[in-house]
Amino acid sequence: RQFRLHLRPDEVRAEARWRTGPVTTTEEVQQALSQLVEWGNLQSQPDTARVSTIEDFYRARFLYSLTAGGEAVETGLEAFAQALARRAELQSVALEDILARLSSLRSLAAEEPLDAAKVHQGLRDLVTVFSGLAENAQAFMAGLARNIELQRADVQAVMTHKAQLIDYLERFIGDLVTRSARIAVEISELSAHSDRLLRVAVQREMRDAAPDGSSIAQSVDPSEEHERLESWRERWNGLAGWFVGSPGIPAQSELLRARARGAIPRLLAAVSAINERRSGRSDRSADYRVLARWFAETESDADAHKLWRASFALSPARHLSFESDDAEVPASSLWSDAPTVRISPRLRERGSLARRGAPPRVRDRTREREFLAARMAEESAQVQRARSRLASSKATRLSHLGSLNRHEFDLFLALLSEALSAQMRPDMVVERSTSDGLLRIRLEPLSAQSRAELDTELGRFAGRDHVITITPMYGARP
Repeated sequence: RQFRLHLRPDEVRAEARWRTGPVTTTEEVQQALSQLVEWGNLQSQPDTARVSTIEDFYRARFLYSLTAGGEAVETGLEAFAQALARRAELQSVALEDILARLSSLRSLAAEEPLDAAKVHQGLRDLVTVFSGLAENAQAFMAGLARNIELQRADVQAVMTHKAQLIDYLERFIGDLVTRSARIAVEISELSAHSDRLLRVAVQREMRDAAPDGSSIAQSVDPSEEHERLESWRERWNGLAGWFVGSPGIPAQSELLRARARGAIPRLLAAVSAINERRSGRSDRSADYRVLARWFAETESDADAHKLWRASFALSPARHLSFESDDAEVPASSLWSDAPTVRISPRLRERGSLARRGAPPRVRDRTREREFLAARMAEESAQVQRARSRLASSKATRLSHLGSLNRHEFDLFLALLSEALSAQMRPDMVVERSTSDGLLRIRLEPLSAQSRAELDTELGRFAGRDHVITITPMYGARP
């Protein structure tokens, strides 16, 4: 950290932070440094700078410096300690910073010639902010799952943490929904200029490339330049995949939003489980402690015996009736004096015994089957009528669809979700088949100011107007 090439044992003793208390002698430090040299963490060389007498010359003095392996170990331990101590968070501010830097890069891409310094700085800042966002989001969601499991036993911790965490998640989800869409638009507009911007950044980086001694005739190694360009392209593709996604692969921001939303019911379930345990479920160890206190508070042995019989159900079991080869035992008989009764394992396992005699008659389910078949036929007919109306193979504006009943509206929402799931940007025309392969839908957005309203049995559905074409596939009936 201080850019010092080597250290002496007395300097290590004076400047180190000793967790077990200060080291009193330099010999202890010398012994520890020698052990590190033996392990390969340090390398030593004779220290002749302080030699002033013959005795100093023959005395063993060394300078210690880190080896490559020792430096790697220190870096790994430091990263390990930081990862354990890090308090991950969902960074709403990082979303705003990413959007601002993308807007700045889009402005720089329109300039001729490109300002290499500003482009390089913008890309570096963008990668730094995005890496922090992705790493913190991953660590937060992993830590959230662990915290929910660990806090199940602590009622007060969960109750205190619940309201704050739910508010925090809802606020981040709102920011993620609003800003991720704008970030996806910025990335889509920058895609055409991304390769040019990345090449400018790589060329500026190559000015600082350290020589490796493998090439003397050329100052810039083309292979190294290509590797750096591919590295920048991977970072850009990672950013695009985080917010835009690809066909069949949802964006990472969508997965994060789903995980964050899923954490809320998990937390509520933990609270519900605690409430159930507090109100209804019994704690055997606590019950035994209470029973022991009751035994200690009894005034006589007779009261203790009554408590014993009541606690462990040692009274006569008049409700237990089954055939036995033995003679009937009066209910007034003590359980300790009564003969042994053999009980079937089936009674122990299931709590009931099969009665002797003919098995019960099979119930006729014909009427129920006819009712279910009629319901299924009716629902199938309703779906077919909805398909017949919507799947006309004609281009129709959403505002011209008119009123829709419940089944037509359900089919319309299913088709609309199939099309919108493949739409990368709001002005993109999409065309795809439904998951069952029966229909094909084409959705063409109109102007951003257009508006469509549909009256349905469930209410009014409104939004941007589109031209929709629903076509039955070959061999499928409308």
